[in-house]
Amino acid sequence: MVELSQVEPSAPQIISITPLLKRLWPSPGDNNVTADEIALAISHIFTDQLSPVQTGALLTCLHFTGWDRRADVIAKCAEVMRAAASQIDSEHLAEAIKTRGRPEGEYNGGLCDIVGTGGDSHHTFNISTTSSILASSLLLLSKHGNRASTSKSGSADLLNATLPTAPNLMAVTPESIAKVYEKSNYAFLFAPVFHPGMKYVAPIRKELGWRTIFNLLGPLANPVEGNIEARLLGVARRDIGPVFADALKMSGARKAMVVCGEEDLDEISCAGKTYCWRLVDRSTAPDSSTNNVDIESFTISAADFGLPPHALEDVSPGKEPHENAQILTKLLQGQLPRDDPIFHFVLMNTAALFVVSGICEADTSDMGHGDDGKVITERGPGGGRWKEGVRRARWAVESGEAWRQWGNFVEISNSVDKQ
Repeated sequence: MVELSQVEPSAPQIISITPLLKRLWPSPGDNNVTADEIALAISHIFTDQLSPVQTGALLTCLHFTGWDRRADVIAKCAEVMRAAASQIDSEHLAEAIKTRGRPEGEYNGGLCDIVGTGGDSHHTFNISTTSSILASSLLLLSKHGNRASTSKSGSADLLNATLPTAPNLMAVTPESIAKVYEKSNYAFLFAPVFHPGMKYVAPIRKELGWRTIFNLLGPLANPVEGNIEARLLGVARRDIGPVFADALKMSGARKAMVVCGEEDLDEISCAGKTYCWRLVDRSTAPDSSTNNVDIESFTISAADFGLPPHALEDVSPGKEPHENAQILTKLLQGQLPRDDPIFHFVLMNTAALFVVSGICEADTSDMGHGDDGKVITERGPGGGRWKEGVRRARWAVESGEAWRQWGNFVEISNSVDKQ
């Protein structure tokens, strides 16, 4: 037995959750387990106060009871994960957003994110990452991402491989993020920088070998959550879609859409139809409760964007990060053919984020050089101006604005820690 005098003063005190584990298995509902209790237990992981055995037992119980796929559990656990993240100077960030954001239509100039849960096993091109860069031509983007866990090329792997100069992802920190937005519409928030407590669970997740609640929490754990105005969130299973929509609503989101391609794809499919669950704000006052937020479900397909369908094998190069980075650079520089399948795939997902942000509700258009100002007012499923979204996404590439914003991010990320 270790005497107290031998314990390092800074060593965390291990907390036992044995009573909770006994109630969690096999019937948490019968034992009146609450989402708050589960979230409290999860919070101890981030402070290294839960033993590896009890952490593994907790994740296993949640997985095999299905409670890690309940909206209230996901929302509460995401909340404690964000609380455990490195804290950002919210006031400075809010000032930078207010100065840089360009409201248009029903977009108020806030931060936006486009993210997928991963794990869909299709190995498609890095669509959400590429779409986030295109969208930064008109929106402020806060792309929360990490290295690959189930694919060859994760978002961070892709960006680290870009030429001629890669961004310094480690330089975007809680202290520097406001400075980044002073120079660029785009910021990539590298998960290990903002969620240091996740290192305690990483080896346990790897040894368990099955998906845990943390596979679902990432998309809801953006460190700048309080400043996010709109997001597009892809899930790899259709049954998770409405759960995520409910979790977003519980978390206070007002502008969001959860999508799942019918092939169990965690983004809008370019091949078949896509199931959508969109949060629609019906409130008339800016600070009213989320009781006024409805969740509408519908399906969408390539034709609704004015684009032809493409087989998934045509957009699944399954390549290494440096090869995908070459495709990304060509796309941003306007060197891909206008009818390239990967380009169409990116256009659809960028367009969807534009629609969700509200920017496509503008009845006039003055994006800048190359914009003919001809707004496409046609509405499709869910009432969205999907074709207008594509028009704006094409402009982002053809005008060079997406490439310019990307260049701004690369430059500031490589200089911000020297300032």
